Amino acid sequence: MNRRHTLLEEQKVDKKLFGTRINKARKDRGLTAEKLAEACNINSTYLRQIEGGKKLPSLPVFATLCRELRVSPNYILPDLVEGTEAEKIQKIFSESDPTPSQIEMLAEMAGVILKER
Repeated sequence: MNRRHTLLEEQKVDKKLFGTRINKARKDRGLTAEKLAEACNINSTYLRQIEGGKKLPSLPVFATLCRELRVSPNYILPDLVEGTEAEKIQKIFSESDPTPSQIEMLAEMAGVILKER
């Protein structure tokens, strides 16, 4: 059987975590699955399969999802960004698992603190 693998599948991405993060970000942004799918030019059934941990998108669809949800790939793929600044920040949040909006607020607060140095 000649099965095509996406880049994300090759990286052994945790599909369930991936889908959960997409779903959480979508809800945090107040988007329905239909609206997000439309904005990403994909079928809403396909988006539900992604959110349900059944499928992983291609890299272009992944990039579009990140753009439309206004989240970084690091937010969606925390299990793949070991040893980076993003991982250090993620460890801080691991207990509370903040939403993208909460992360934005924290970033703004950190910016204020850093400007006062």
